[in-house]
Amino acid sequence: MELTIEATRKVAEQFQQPRTYGHFIGGEWLAGDSGDLIELRNPATQAKLGYIQSGNAVDVRRAVDAAHAAFPKWSRMYPAERQQIIAGIIQKLRDRRLEYAVMETLNNGKSIFEAYNFDIPIALSFLEPFVGAAFEVKGETFEVPDATVLSFREPIGVVAQIIPWNVPLIMFALKIGPALAAGCTIVLKPSEIVCLAVMEFVKDIAELLPPGVLNVVTGYGPAIGEPLITDPRVRKVAFTGSRATAQKIITMASANIIPQTMELGGKSAHIICEDADLEAAAESAVMGNIVNKGEACIAGTRLFVHRKIADDFLPLLKSKLAAVPQGDPLDPAVVLGPQASQMQYDKILSYIELGKQEGARVIMGGERAIIPGFEQGLFIQPTLLGDVRSDMRVMQEEIFGAVTGVFLWDDEEEMLCQANDTTYGLAGGIFTRDLSRAHRIARSLETGMIWVNRYLNFKPNQWVGGHKASGFGTEGVRATMDHYTVMKSIVINL
Repeated sequence: MELTIEATRKVAEQFQQPRTYGHFIGGEWLAGDSGDLIELRNPATQAKLGYIQSGNAVDVRRAVDAAHAAFPKWSRMYPAERQQIIAGIIQKLRDRRLEYAVMETLNNGKSIFEAYNFDIPIALSFLEPFVGAAFEVKGETFEVPDATVLSFREPIGVVAQIIPWNVPLIMFALKIGPALAAGCTIVLKPSEIVCLAVMEFVKDIAELLPPGVLNVVTGYGPAIGEPLITDPRVRKVAFTGSRATAQKIITMASANIIPQTMELGGKSAHIICEDADLEAAAESAVMGNIVNKGEACIAGTRLFVHRKIADDFLPLLKSKLAAVPQGDPLDPAVVLGPQASQMQYDKILSYIELGKQEGARVIMGGERAIIPGFEQGLFIQPTLLGDVRSDMRVMQEEIFGAVTGVFLWDDEEEMLCQANDTTYGLAGGIFTRDLSRAHRIARSLETGMIWVNRYLNFKPNQWVGGHKASGFGTEGVRATMDHYTVMKSIVINL
């Protein structure tokens, strides 16, 4: 299908009247116990898109009841049956690719170009490896002279999954694929800020899943998180979000000593060497800055430019960044949309001001962007900060906006010390024509994902995860199944 503004606006017309979504529990859409609702808004226009339930502990208990009841049958289902269901989920997403891309754009503010060409394909790529994975829930056997030892791998049970607002469908796919393939049942909490596409997708796939296998409870984190994570029937939690929230979740999970996988923030180093292809590196640095309006844990927010090429590279970077089309996110020609919420918008601008106070120099951007026809939109100019130091808060803390600090370097060892001088370790990029140097720098970076000569170069079945405060646990690959299963040994005496 050709991506045109006429097509995107036609789909968007379906959401002119706000929709109300219940909790999805036991295969049914149910009103919340509190009766309170939360608005979903379009950050480009401030129009209301819908309402979700403001859940509480009563709703959580009902969802866990349903997941717990569904687990015995689902976990013992033939692998081919689970495979068929996962394949059906993938097909639903593929069939309505444009519609789901528009939903992400309406609720999150990301450009339709990015939602259609990045978010939906990436979501599909995170589900596809698990189509046949249900057959891999198996152990091994071995013999000793007086016994046979059987080792079984079994689904862990009911799992809690908590996903963020920046790439909801990608995170939904990343979480449910391995859990369903392993034979677990799910209670999922999406973001209360952005979840339109997730709620619609759950409606779309509900007919494929036995009741209780997938349950969705909406609402604010403090009201839902603790009763969900501390329920003794929940045997694992998977979380993507901020470091501060992760610390609370880890403490909650300790109540019943359940395992966790954590995919957290980043402050990624994007390193440009003196032998780099400057044109390609500048384009890559722009993408590292503006991906999802900077609302991405993998964004390349610390740019290390070799001093020898700085005079040529920085003007090129500024010109390319200035040329990024910003405006109506439903227009396929637009690349940069509004921030996802007022809270995020205010946070980014406050960090830019903090950077100035710390001594950083605004090379470009740094202010609200006024878009004709979208005066109420939450737009911010893409921003470059110069004269930055590693000890600045703006270079240590995750801003989650299109704000990049530029470091100049000429000594590789010193540069690597600065690149690693962060509590995070999620992603990184290297631009060089020297293969040995690329390997040397990549091995020295304390980070989980590194792209050489093209930032954000995600590939299907690529390991996703970070080091240090960026979290722990493997996601996005078949090995993720290990996190959703437990081992059991049976020794038969001969």
